Amino acid sequence: MQENRLDKNILQTLDAKRKCLMPYVTAAYPNLDVTVGLLDRFDRIGCPAVEIGFPFSDSIADGPVVQDSFNRALDAGFKIDALFDRIADIRPKLSTALIAMVSMSIVRRLGIDHFMKRASECGFDAVIVPDVPVDESESLDQTSTAHGLRCILMCAPTSSAERQADIAKQASGFIYVIAAKGITGERSAVDSQLPTMVGQLRNVTKTPLIAGFGIGSADQVRDVCSVTDGAIVGSAIIRRITEAVDQKLSDDKIVQSVGDYVESLYAGTK
Repeated sequence: MQENRLDKNILQTLDAKRKCLMPYVTAAYPNLDVTVGLLDRFDRIGCPAVEIGFPFSDSIADGPVVQDSFNRALDAGFKIDALFDRIADIRPKLSTALIAMVSMSIVRRLGIDHFMKRASECGFDAVIVPDVPVDESESLDQTSTAHGLRCILMCAPTSSAERQADIAKQASGFIYVIAAKGITGERSAVDSQLPTMVGQLRNVTKTPLIAGFGIGSADQVRDVCSVTDGAIVGSAIIRRITEAVDQKLSDDKIVQSVGDYVESLYAGTK
């Protein structure tokens, strides 16, 4: 398996006795200039990876905050090729790994091999296809690997021991540990069952475990990172982008405001 920026960044972060903070943004929300500005800011903060959600009209696990951002980006004319072109432009300036979170409907429409090839060529390092279960992901994994991409698998709180073992066997990059039941969205506290789930996974894999769903404060990042290798924050970031957009802030002010928030979360990774 060839060297990958995501693997290297996670390893370097953990070796430095920090945990991994992975912000999530919706591509082209509210526009590609803001997306690129946020990627640059997150990189300077020290985030080892950033997830970029591809707007889709019928996502399966996203809550209302993220789905609203999808709808707004699509209404504004989001184009995948335009995203790929902007990623290619900024990639040489970034150290952070980039992860495409994308529905299988989009991948299939473009063609699996074509999508993975384009994603890799422009500078993505991994993909997450949340609507493909592990027992149907072998060909997806093979194709992404052939193009130098990691195919990140998700493990839910409801996953059986057998399913956890299957995920662990096929996992690369990291395992996305779903930290709460239901759809994405901020929650008041980290699920009390997370340590048990992480402990079970630790028994069957050495792959890093990064948790997402419901995380929105530095204290929650710290709580999650006490048992995992890192935290993913999505809805809380998107909500702040939406609030800034609705306040009609400039693109630079949106990047500054959201960047400052993510920097506050980064304090929870120590």
